[in-house]
Amino acid sequence: MSAIISVNNLQKSYGDAAALRGISFEVEVSELTAIIGPSGCGKSTLLRCLNGLELFDSGRVRIGEITLDRNDGFKQRDLNLQLRRLREEVGMVFQSFNLFPHLTVLENTALAPVVVKKLDRKLAEKKAVELLAKVGLSDRLDYYPSQLSGGQQQRAAIARALAMEPKVMLYDEPTSALDPSLVGEVLGIMRRLDDEGMTQVVVTHEMNFARDVADKVLVLAEGELIERDSPDVIFSSPRDERTRAFLQRYL
Repeated sequence: MSAIISVNNLQKSYGDAAALRGISFEVEVSELTAIIGPSGCGKSTLLRCLNGLELFDSGRVRIGEITLDRNDGFKQRDLNLQLRRLREEVGMVFQSFNLFPHLTVLENTALAPVVVKKLDRKLAEKKAVELLAKVGLSDRLDYYPSQLSGGQQQRAAIARALAMEPKVMLYDEPTSALDPSLVGEVLGIMRRLDDEGMTQVVVTHEMNFARDVADKVLVLAEGELIERDSPDVIFSSPRDERTRAFLQRYL
């Protein structure tokens, strides 16, 4: 396997507060990587840096053939071009769904390929129908987000991200806003994508999912990457006391 994501010495601060302190790691093609750690440790900031929603202060991020290198002092036009290319390659799923409330599920899913990739609308809708079937929403094509359960909305958000045919899927705590009874719906879709070989990076508090499904687990604390290893090692014999303290609260 080869690394599709490479992160090198990522630094990010908000004023005097350091959010990320020299983060470095790689994600291989088809891996599911779980990022865990206490609230406020920098997990969501890291994820947003991976798709350009946050610009890091220094370091380098490479996803596929696209590299953001802040050490090079990007010109603004070059940076904007790279960010656009990056967002076409990377799907992002948020904890709050972020569906357009005035569009149906089908319209939400078909929109980006038409607007960004200039795909014919009929072709985009045909692809959207297939993706919505994949996430179990064939009977909800003409529903609006307000007519769906939280689990259905998140599954629609995943279908919308997949419509751009990304090389990588990023999830920022995709189940944290869901009723516990609906969490399994969303995790089931992510398991299926993992079986199909989709590269996925998941910020999550679902420790059982991270332990049972992830290929690799990253543990953050106070903006630092304190451990990275297989789930077996992280959950059975973590080396860092901060990891042990965090896991004791969740397991």
